[in-house]
Amino acid sequence: MNGAEQTIETLVRRGVDTCFTNPGTSEMHFVAALDRQRAMRSVLALFEGVATGAADGFGRMTRRPATTLLHLGPGMANGLANLHNARRARTPVVNLVGEHATGHRRYDPPLTTDIEGLARPMSGWVATVTDSSQVAAFVDAAVDAALGPPATVATLVVPADVSWSAVPDQAVDRLVPADRANGGGHAGSARPSTTTGSAPPGRTTIGTRGAVLGGDADPPRSEVREVAVALTCGAPAAVLIGGRATTGDPLRRAAQIAERCHAKLLCETFPARLERGAGVPAVERLAYLAELARLQLAGLEHLVVVDCAVPVSFFAYPDLPSRVVPDGCQVHLLAGPADDAEAALEALAGELGVGTGSPVPTMAPTRPLRPSGPITAESLAAAVGAVLPEGAVVSDESNTGGLHIPGGTAGAPPHDWLTLTGGAIGQGLPVATGAGVAIAGTGRQVLCLEADGSAMYTIQALWTQARESLDVTTVILDNHAYGILGFELSRVRAGEPGPAARDMLDLSRPDLDFVALAGAMGVPATRAESADELVVQLERALHEPGPALVHVPMERSL
Repeated sequence: MNGAEQTIETLVRRGVDTCFTNPGTSEMHFVAALDRQRAMRSVLALFEGVATGAADGFGRMTRRPATTLLHLGPGMANGLANLHNARRARTPVVNLVGEHATGHRRYDPPLTTDIEGLARPMSGWVATVTDSSQVAAFVDAAVDAALGPPATVATLVVPADVSWSAVPDQAVDRLVPADRANGGGHAGSARPSTTTGSAPPGRTTIGTRGAVLGGDADPPRSEVREVAVALTCGAPAAVLIGGRATTGDPLRRAAQIAERCHAKLLCETFPARLERGAGVPAVERLAYLAELARLQLAGLEHLVVVDCAVPVSFFAYPDLPSRVVPDGCQVHLLAGPADDAEAALEALAGELGVGTGSPVPTMAPTRPLRPSGPITAESLAAAVGAVLPEGAVVSDESNTGGLHIPGGTAGAPPHDWLTLTGGAIGQGLPVATGAGVAIAGTGRQVLCLEADGSAMYTIQALWTQARESLDVTTVILDNHAYGILGFELSRVRAGEPGPAARDMLDLSRPDLDFVALAGAMGVPATRAESADELVVQLERALHEPGPALVHVPMERSL
């Protein structure tokens, strides 16, 4: 067994059985090893940003890591933007990066880079393995780090000579037992004694509490009581949730607590995965625009934060504060990224006397009427809301063109919503691809709402969707511009834009033909010229097997 084979063997034994890759020469021993370890599903991407974004989408849906396999520093650099989004989503990802053979690197061949230096800002854990006898221990540590808490991107750099070198028999014997698959605690297999990067994340100091909590720890009872007092003192209050508190039992518990205490229930602007729709607790997302977020929080005296950051403005604007929390509002951090948010909410519910049978305010089942006439932002939202199937997973990078879609789908059958967590565009198509792989065979559909400018960052994802026969329907919202930048140009007070400035935000001359682009990559595509056509084409695409694309031309935004 060589190092590459043991890497894959160890990943599979830990429950990491899906690899999104765009490999090169330094990774060829990994590619060859895939023939001998068929339990690892390998998914080819034509661009590294698709591979890393797909790993993010897979991890958001399964809450276990996929692995990427990337080619040296330049290959990883192509995937960094979506690793940034994954890190912000706190998605578990094991990011494998090939490196030049140890003896070859000293000659400074053309692709030589500081791989660890590139990886560190987008990773919670970075290491390089330098000996094939240590491969299993390093891979095991990478999986542990990826799973957290908090979950993160763990980057392991593997030189080519480590991949091709034989693994000593005693090292093979230390492989992690199969019963520890899917993320058990590390025991038995020795951890690497040193890493050239950062150590695996440890316990985290949480906010102003000053308490040090691990992933299994409950918040101190005195801190829970303090939050309970804040919520029941009669002053205006809100509960702001994120992370794992936006799905399942934690979401329902947060809704029960907010209902009992007459508090607002909000979630972070870009949740990694938000459960929503009919029968699901209604959660108000914090607005992207700082001015609107300030209005949502205006008048609050207490803000309880659960598994997300204290909100700030996304960008700085002349003469406007970065903070969106009102002056004088006291922030209470109930659970941070390394805490068990579900346990914290249960402890708070117990302190408040909120039982499991307490009322849960939920969205009523409502659907918009099937729209007709011209395509507008409103009719687009109605079309999506009218046909969205139960159990759908929506990868939303619709940006300005999709502003009305959350409202139009609020009462649709229950579904999951995946958002642009780190703000680095080019996420929507790859995340939809990874989500499609994660839920393949379940009967659930993936709907990708994609802006035209963002789509062109990672349009190659369509090819992977066709190759893997994924049930992903993409709707391209085409306003022929970087619409958000046209809006932001005025907000930053850069002056009245002239023709040169507007030209830098314009995506016409020539217009993009998404039907032709999709067809060239094996994805059936149509173009909707009216709201009537949009409903019919979208409904058909969602119900036919395999990938599809609907191109929706909208009013030009510049």
